[in-house]
Amino acid sequence: MNVNYSISMEIEGDTAMWTRPDSGDAPLSYPAPTYSAVKAIFESILWGPAVEIIPTMVDICKPIQYHTYTTNYGGPLRSSTAISKNNSFQLFATVLIDVCYKLYADVRPYSDKSALPASAVRWDNKTSSPGHAYQAIFNRRLKRGQCYSIPSLGWKEFTPSYFGMLRDSTMACCHNNDINIPSMLKNVFSDGYNTYVSYSFLQNKQIKNGRLYYHDGHDGGGEQI
Repeated sequence: MNVNYSISMEIEGDTAMWTRPDSGDAPLSYPAPTYSAVKAIFESILWGPAVEIIPTMVDICKPIQYHTYTTNYGGPLRSSTAISKNNSFQLFATVLIDVCYKLYADVRPYSDKSALPASAVRWDNKTSSPGHAYQAIFNRRLKRGQCYSIPSLGWKEFTPSYFGMLRDSTMACCHNNDINIPSMLKNVFSDGYNTYVSYSFLQNKQIKNGRLYYHDGHDGGGEQI
């Protein structure tokens, strides 16, 4: 029987972008981090290939504020004409500003060990409780300010002004009352290791008094995959 171990952290910054995939070439942010974004933030502190990180909830600790953001894109997704002329694509987006989140997740051993790479199998075989080991290493790294890669608030250019242990000075902001999210991206690679893109979505999620639960049983929201 797998045992879940809880982990948590706090992250704050000037700008965040939790992209709605239905917002096209002028992307719009969800009012709260997506399930996959929270998972990625935890993994940026410590990536454990033999464990699964299951985001459970997020506390939104500052009022939700939207802002227009403009940048010049020079990457390979430009049109062939723009690339040949070395022209940038001007990207308009609607982002969140002045954000702070408390993130919570459970950790458990990876369910399909046959899908693990050899290095992860070796690590898994060295401990009788991979979830507990991950929890201990994660908390130690978080206290020291160490990370596997720099965490970001959605887009890589939106780096945090703080990430670390939960602070007593912050709490869920009650100004963020009863926001309904009819459909919210959950995962892009829903089937795990070495799989094709397979989008999954959470349905009818709600932010109540600054808190969003990702799983059923708290806010009555359903899940569709």
